[in-house]
Amino acid sequence: MPRISLLRAGIGAAISLVALLLVLRSVDLAATAEALRNADWRWLAVLLGFIGLDLSARSLRWQRLLAPIAHVPYLHTVQYLLVGYLANNVLPARLGELVRSHYAGDREGISRSTTLGTIVVERVIDLAAVVSIASVAILVLSVRGIVASAVLAGLAAAVLIATIVAVGIAAHRLPGADRLAAYADRYPRIRDAVGRLRDGLRVAGRPRTLVEALLLSATSWTFSILAFAAAGQAVGVQMTIAEAALMASGVALAAAVPAGPASLGTFELAAVQIGKAVGIADSDAFAIALIVHVGLLLVTSLGGVISLARLGLPWRVPEEASPDRS
Repeated sequence: MPRISLLRAGIGAAISLVALLLVLRSVDLAATAEALRNADWRWLAVLLGFIGLDLSARSLRWQRLLAPIAHVPYLHTVQYLLVGYLANNVLPARLGELVRSHYAGDREGISRSTTLGTIVVERVIDLAAVVSIASVAILVLSVRGIVASAVLAGLAAAVLIATIVAVGIAAHRLPGADRLAAYADRYPRIRDAVGRLRDGLRVAGRPRTLVEALLLSATSWTFSILAFAAAGQAVGVQMTIAEAALMASGVALAAAVPAGPASLGTFELAAVQIGKAVGIADSDAFAIALIVHVGLLLVTSLGGVISLARLGLPWRVPEEASPDRS
């Protein structure tokens, strides 16, 4: 397992490095520096406010997804979410999601696998929202080329992942499920872990929970789009809502690519390519990406450090003494 983790980290770091080199070779760095130097930093406060509202909506969404399983206070979900984002900032391949599920599972007395299942549902909802936003934006803006192709690839991935989750929820009803269950009985630890993961996935089958999650996703992505628009205003680029929406959803799709910590490089490359597709100068698009990315890192890292200080290091009860956990 350590070798697999090291290989994954190495591949992610290589992808980030290549993406960063592509950006630095294609952008007028002097013009980017000039745009940043002349930026109206009053918009930075607006940007940070929208990022905070985005994170608040995401925390509430996760709380509602957890509600059918256990009551988790809102402040707790905020802290677990921020600790996970802090881990994503320093670990490759979005491993912060595992950190988040570990903290929430341990501190709230629920299965970590079940908690991870709710995070999987959250990620699928986010992917569906991102693809929907990007699809509408490319139609409104009549965007073609690599950006449109990437959105179509994201749409295909969203359908595939949603299908896998649906199969996971209804696995016990599928043909051959009895034989598979009998085979799984030979490996009780794996069987129990999969069962608890499905318990988390099942929240997607509750209409009220799903509607609440979708509405809160729409709210959070609205704030994310407005954050990009505010960054554009800061450097003197008056982005339309469609342009800001395409950039916000595009960098989110890029974050799905295995990369280094904090999606360094892939975030900026996606923003520059989208800017080019909608007529924004490369240097301005790069400046917008840097402002938003730094803002996100500042808010999530500072919030994560504060949350980590309040929560302390995670603790683990031995599995023998805690059969309901995984």
